[in-house]
Amino acid sequence: MSENVGVRLLPFRRKRPEPPIGEAEAYARSYGEKSADVKPVKLPPRRKRFELAVSGEELRRRFEERLAAREDVEE
Repeated sequence: MSENVGVRLLPFRRKRPEPPIGEAEAYARSYGEKSADVKPVKLPPRRKRFELAVSGEELRRRFEERLAAREDVEE
């Protein structure tokens, strides 16, 4: 009786992960030489779209209060 033995048909080589690249190098790889027509710019942070009734901290505090009240009822 013959044994089932796995045979590797194609050689498998692990690729080493490439180090991260910067914006200029990524641009060069994607579009070729850097042009004077295109310049990366930093945009200011987005403004809030609307005012919220509560802050994130207030919302978290109220949620913790509700959780604590639920735990008191369960006991």
